[in-house]
Amino acid sequence: MSGIDAPERGRTGAETLDGARMAVLSHRFEAIVRRMSNTLARSGRSGVLNTARDFSCCVLTASGEVLMTGDSPPIHVMGGPDLQAKSMLEFYPRVRAGDAFLHNSPYHGNTHAADHSVLVPVVDDNGVHRYTVLAKAHQADCGNSVPTTYMAGARDVYEEGALIFPVVRVQDAYADCEDVLRMCEMRIRVPDQWRGDYLAVLGSARIGERALLQLADEVGWDALDQFAHDWLDYGEARMETAIRALPSGTATTTTCHDPFPRVPDGVPVQATVTVRPDDGMIDVDLRDNPDCVPSGLNLSEAASRTAALIGVFNSIDHTVPHNQGSFRRVRVHLRENCVVGITRHPFSCSAATTNLANRVGNIVQRALAEIGDGMGLAEVGSGMSPSEAVVSGVDRRSGVPVPFVNQIFTGPNGGAAGPDGDGWLTMSDLGSGGTLLLDSVEIDELKQPIVIHRRHLAHDTEGAGRHRGAPGLEVEYGPVGGELEAIYANDGSINPMAGARGGHSGAPSAQFKRDRDGTLHEVDICGPVRVEEGETLVARTSGGGGYGPPDARPPEEVARDVREQWISEQRAWEVYRVALDARQHPDTAATALLRGDGSRTDTG
Repeated sequence: MSGIDAPERGRTGAETLDGARMAVLSHRFEAIVRRMSNTLARSGRSGVLNTARDFSCCVLTASGEVLMTGDSPPIHVMGGPDLQAKSMLEFYPRVRAGDAFLHNSPYHGNTHAADHSVLVPVVDDNGVHRYTVLAKAHQADCGNSVPTTYMAGARDVYEEGALIFPVVRVQDAYADCEDVLRMCEMRIRVPDQWRGDYLAVLGSARIGERALLQLADEVGWDALDQFAHDWLDYGEARMETAIRALPSGTATTTTCHDPFPRVPDGVPVQATVTVRPDDGMIDVDLRDNPDCVPSGLNLSEAASRTAALIGVFNSIDHTVPHNQGSFRRVRVHLRENCVVGITRHPFSCSAATTNLANRVGNIVQRALAEIGDGMGLAEVGSGMSPSEAVVSGVDRRSGVPVPFVNQIFTGPNGGAAGPDGDGWLTMSDLGSGGTLLLDSVEIDELKQPIVIHRRHLAHDTEGAGRHRGAPGLEVEYGPVGGELEAIYANDGSINPMAGARGGHSGAPSAQFKRDRDGTLHEVDICGPVRVEEGETLVARTSGGGGYGPPDARPPEEVARDVREQWISEQRAWEVYRVALDARQHPDTAATALLRGDGSRTDTG
């Protein structure tokens, strides 16, 4: 079983903070994480950081419990920082002021090798380790054997080729350990870009360290320690209350990742979710799944646990704090050598934050929807489409050839519908949770030698339902002044993302290359694809699943979707069973005939 056993609630003889003081301190800690995030966003050199903002920041207790997270991709912060902090303490039982550790090992608590984390212990004047701050940033290049950070076709970590840092000290007494940095600069294709991103991550962590020391000078370490204890207990109490309001039940849901290099039949996955309101607990069992595969699709322990937690937290009261206290109320059962469990070296976890992590979180939230109406979600669009590829080549626009490697975020997947609303258009995937920013066309064209010819909603690709999933997007781009290589790891082209409680699946993704004469050729779901000048890549991303039967969607909402061109009149008629008049408003009588006995209001 993965997770941390719940400690005893309360401390003998200890006073708890009053609500007002706890609220003030929680906002002070939030402000620290926000300062860390602003530092990363404003000083990161690669577009992955300063444009898409694929990074996260958090504060942990000295023992490694997640205390405060910011507006970060949930796959980064919900189930891994605690494992990373514990690995730090295993390798370095006595940390010192001025230490900083580089950590990207998926075998020691990190998500995948592309997420470079810097951990900084916050140590007081007496040498006591009080807290740990962590800044994590996805890299444009992490030294893989090919120019991408998502090497999903890798047989093992050796073929993947990434530099692995299992908690390596990169600063001692606030001074850089230059030998480690030289290793990175020799291995990574864009060393100046990496060095700038490294400094941004390190600076973010140091900002967090300084802010915590200043806060302790203001209120005292005892007050901060009391807050940490009470805040975690508050998170647990809120989570327990949320679970006690849910219906009791167990559901097993299944899915299958598309066929992939070295996994020609795809990867079937199932999750069994049990809600125990009387105990205030939820169990997620992922043990009955295949062993690790010779591919980069395997999930690290951090990614497996976090994906399950995301599915749960997507399905409950959104005001429950995301901290180790609330995590205590969800038990995620994993096994070693499992493709969605605890992967051990040397199996590759290169794509651990995306493909199968999306599948796991999706079936967890869909299982909760099956247990009770009014909770859970359908499935979020999945896959690393060519619209989110790592592109590389040589930029010749300045007259001096300059190598470039960067991930672009030009077209996200569609979000899932839920019991209370339609899917979020720019969700991207379940692991990012809508926190990644959609690239600006103009900025992407300035930073890389590419031109984006079109980007628009893909008509009729939403998962139909009482609440509809968000549609996919269509994106077409190509190189300028040479050629580029696009490496991606798509999913959802064969097995689309399912709806919940009678909702329909979203439309599958698709990927093509357009020749110079305009001819479209379907390309493999897993890159690389070389695109020459005059050619383009065309990507359609996954639509999100719908929630509830489509013929329960209010006719006026269907008509508005037609008028706003989300769906066609034909789809309104055939799928939603809504007839429209000449002004594209509902024809009440004809709709009643289509739906048999008038518009339904149930949710399936």
